[in-house]
Amino acid sequence: MDAQRVAPNFIGIDNWLNSVPLNIADLRGKVVLVDFWTYGCYNCVNTLPHVTRLYDTYRDKGLVVVGIHTPEFPFEKSLGNLQAALKRHGIHYPVAQDNEYATWNAYRNQYWPAQYIVDQSGKIVFEHAGEGQYDEIERVVRKLLDLTS
Repeated sequence: MDAQRVAPNFIGIDNWLNSVPLNIADLRGKVVLVDFWTYGCYNCVNTLPHVTRLYDTYRDKGLVVVGIHTPEFPFEKSLGNLQAALKRHGIHYPVAQDNEYATWNAYRNQYWPAQYIVDQSGKIVFEHAGEGQYDEIERVVRKLLDLTS
């Protein structure tokens, strides 16, 4: 994966949940964790508590988490099913419903789950696919937020 490229904007979004529509350019100056997931993916569900904890811990320090819900199966395209999944998993950070894979393709993503960390200048500085590396993801977030000690 090629880090240090400019983060693409969130495009082709069907619905925004827990947020007004977001634009990556408007998030400059913040650290952004872009998390590609779908609620029917077991591995994605396993990452959600970690993503939610990062959001809860660092949102007041400059972290923005954006979940990009890109469905693997047709039933995952349902807005009602997605809303129920957010409630079930206690997700209160912004989630974009990417039913047509527009943002997925803009990021050249290939995996569920996948995390991209975007620095304050809008560059992707860290990419990870799959479960795990939670400590490394948090370390990168803390470093970008200048919270290392």
